[in-house]
Amino acid sequence: MTDTVISSATREVVIGFERPFVIIGERINPTGRKKLAALMKNDDYSMVEADALAQVAAGAQVLDVNAGIPMADEPAILAKAITLIQKITDVPLCIDSSMIAGLEAGLAAYQGKALLNSVTGEEERLEAVLPLVKKYGAAVVAISNDDTGISEDINVRFEVAKKIVHRAMDHGIPACDVVVDPLVMPVGAINTAGRQVMELIRRLREELGVNTTCGASNISFGLPNRQGLNSAFLSMAIGAGMTSAITNPLHAEMMMAMRGADVMMGHDPQCAAWLRAYREPTAEGTERANRRRRRRPS
Repeated sequence: MTDTVISSATREVVIGFERPFVIIGERINPTGRKKLAALMKNDDYSMVEADALAQVAAGAQVLDVNAGIPMADEPAILAKAITLIQKITDVPLCIDSSMIAGLEAGLAAYQGKALLNSVTGEEERLEAVLPLVKKYGAAVVAISNDDTGISEDINVRFEVAKKIVHRAMDHGIPACDVVVDPLVMPVGAINTAGRQVMELIRRLREELGVNTTCGASNISFGLPNRQGLNSAFLSMAIGAGMTSAITNPLHAEMMMAMRGADVMMGHDPQCAAWLRAYREPTAEGTERANRRRRRRPS
């Protein structure tokens, strides 16, 4: 059984085969969010803080933090965002940057064991990112593409993942600290994409013994009712063995699908998380709440 442990200064989250599914909140990312990008570029982190708190309240156990803003000092913005977020919440963070300088600035600012997003199978990227992972004692997301791009052949994507895991071990990074993203392709463009990724998730778990994650919304790109499709995909991916996903926890339908899949997989003992989220208050509890509201000064 593989456990990937990540942490803040005071809280630990474990991604694992026989553990509850881990939601990594995706909202702190200025890509496609002009207002957030403008605020972050102008040293205003009010929206970052609001997004962090809202995602945690909705059920995110980890927060992805990205500061990829054109014509801005990404490393400095990322480091500041991480510092501010760690002051208002204790959930671990996933440090997300395409820039090596951004990754290192984020790691230097971070308190705890971060999840680094990401490394690919490209030689240059491997030799730049893996030493940082080792130096800071982080875990890392491994994306299954390399110098040849993203293959539609899952056998090729599996071999890229295998290469990254083995290269990480050469750097002294255990396989349990590599979380593989098998790359979810849009099912609207590739009709077999859903079935293929389920097979790849199973192989990554059974043959490589690694945890997995993905950008869950990729599956529905270009199709209507995306949240319905994302929810269906997530339930099936959990059944296939996926252990985490980078997605938006503010979508109640998706969170319900994730919690329901945890129940069905036996990853929610006594259905405790499901009951906390969805049990209706008793008449006695409702009356107590009403009395408290009546006592509040106007």
